[in-house]
Amino acid sequence: MKILMVTSETVPFAKTGGLADAVSALAINLRKQGHDVRIVMPRYYKIDRSKLKAIEAPLAVAAGTIETWVKVYEAPLPGTDVPVYFIDHEQCFGRDGIYGTKAEPDFHDNPYRSAVLCHGAFQICRMLGWYPDIMHAHDWFCCLVPVLLKHVCRNGYFAHTASVLTIHNLGYQGWYPKDSFPALGLDWNLYYGGGFERNGSINLLQAGISCADMITTVSPTYAGEMQSVEGGFGLDGLLRVRSDVVRGVLNGCDLETWNPTTDKLLPANFSYKDLSGKAKCKEALQKRMGLPVKKDVPVIGIVTRLADQKGIAEVFAPSYGSIYAMCANMDIQFAILGSGEKWCEDEINSLQSKLPNLRAYIGYDESLSHLIEAGSDFFLMPSRYEPCGLNQMYSMLYGTLPIVRRTGGLADTVEQYNQDNGDGTGFLFDALTPGAVYDTTGWAVWAYYNKKDHIKKMQVRGMQKNFSWDTSAQNYVGIYSDALWRGCGINTADWR
Repeated sequence: MKILMVTSETVPFAKTGGLADAVSALAINLRKQGHDVRIVMPRYYKIDRSKLKAIEAPLAVAAGTIETWVKVYEAPLPGTDVPVYFIDHEQCFGRDGIYGTKAEPDFHDNPYRSAVLCHGAFQICRMLGWYPDIMHAHDWFCCLVPVLLKHVCRNGYFAHTASVLTIHNLGYQGWYPKDSFPALGLDWNLYYGGGFERNGSINLLQAGISCADMITTVSPTYAGEMQSVEGGFGLDGLLRVRSDVVRGVLNGCDLETWNPTTDKLLPANFSYKDLSGKAKCKEALQKRMGLPVKKDVPVIGIVTRLADQKGIAEVFAPSYGSIYAMCANMDIQFAILGSGEKWCEDEINSLQSKLPNLRAYIGYDESLSHLIEAGSDFFLMPSRYEPCGLNQMYSMLYGTLPIVRRTGGLADTVEQYNQDNGDGTGFLFDALTPGAVYDTTGWAVWAYYNKKDHIKKMQVRGMQKNFSWDTSAQNYVGIYSDALWRGCGINTADWR
C-alpha cells in the first residue's frame, strides 16, 4: 500500500508528546512490512533547513481566502528510507511552539496553520505524481485531511484514496470561533455539511470524526471510553453514531531505546534471567535522588506530566492527596520526575523538604527517566484517563511493577495481581480517589514484604511481554483495507 501520514509532529524533528513517537514508529514498522510510507509535517523554524533537501518550486496552497505559497523540503527519518516532507511557511511555522506557547497556549491562527498543512499535503502528492491509497491524519490539527478527501478532493487523482483518523487524545479537539472558518479555505456550506459546527463554534476534531472513512485510537479500552458520557468530552454521541468505524489499536513502544539488556543510560544491564543488574540500578537511583540506600525498602517511581489528566490531585493535593500518608505510614521511598502545574511542583518541593523518603526532580531528564524505570520496584500511574500510556509498558519491561488505575491503555496492558498464585503483572484500582491510591499502593507494598516469590514471578512475566510495533502495524494494515472498502469500494484482497 501507499500510505501518507499527515502529522503536526514526528520524532526526532518535533515533539510535544507521545503522538510524535507513535507516528515515526508506525511509519517505520509499516515500511519494514513492505509498504510505501511517507510523512508530511510542518517545518518548524528549529528544524534546520541546511539539513534538508529543497524540492522543486514553491507550491500554491488554498488555505484562507486567497492562495498562499509554501516551500517543500525533504529528509528521511534518521536511519530509515521513510521520506518526510516538510511544509515551510514562515507566517505559520516560523515561531516557537507547535500549538502554542506559555504566553499564548493555543495560537489564535491554528485553523489557518492547520489548513496550510492539510491542503499542502494534497499539493505535495500532486507535485510528486504520487497518489496514496491511504491518507492517515493524526489528531485534531490534521482533521482537515478527511474533510478535504470526502468533500473536495475525492475525484480524479484521489478517487481511490481513503482516509484514516487516529485520535491520540480526545481531550484536545481544536475549538475556535466561527469567524475563523474562512481560514480553513473551505466553502461556507461545509461549516455545517463538513461537521465543523458545534455550539456556534468550530470543532476541528468533530469534523474529522464526521468525515473519516475509519477512526482509530490508541488502545481498545480507550475506544470504548471515548463513546461514554464520562470519557467522550462531548463527542461521545457522534462517536457512538460512527462506532462501526471506530477501532482501538494499542501502540507499541520503542524496544531499541527501552530495553534493559542494552540500555546505555543504565549503570548496569539486566534481563528476566538475571535481575542482579536491577539491584545495582536501584542503588544508583537512591544515591542520585538523595534517598537513603536501603536495598530492602521498596522504591516507587513516578515519571509524569503534572497535569489533571494524570491524577495528580489525588496524590499530591495538600488537603487530601494520598502521598503524605503513604510516606508517613509505609516503609517505602518515592523517586519522582515531572513538571507541569505550578501548584503541584510547589507541593512536591515542600514535601521533599519534610519527608526523608521522598525525593523529586522538577523538570525532565532522559537518563533519570530510564534510571527510575530500572531502579524502582513499583511505578505509580493513577491516571484520570490514559488513551494508551507508555510508562507502564516500560516499567514491565524493566521488571518494575505498575500500580495503575484501570483505564484506557493501562487496562489493556497491565494484568491484575492474583495473590493466591502470583499471576499478573501489576496492581490495578478503579475509583480515582486518594483512598484507592493509598490502598492499592499498600497492597503492593504488602506483597513486596510478604510475597517475594510472587513479586519475582510478576517481574519475569512482565519482562517477557511483547510490546513491539510489529503487531500494531499489522492491525493498521487491516484497518487501511477496511477504509478502502468503505471509502472507495476497493477490496484489497483483489490486489493479491
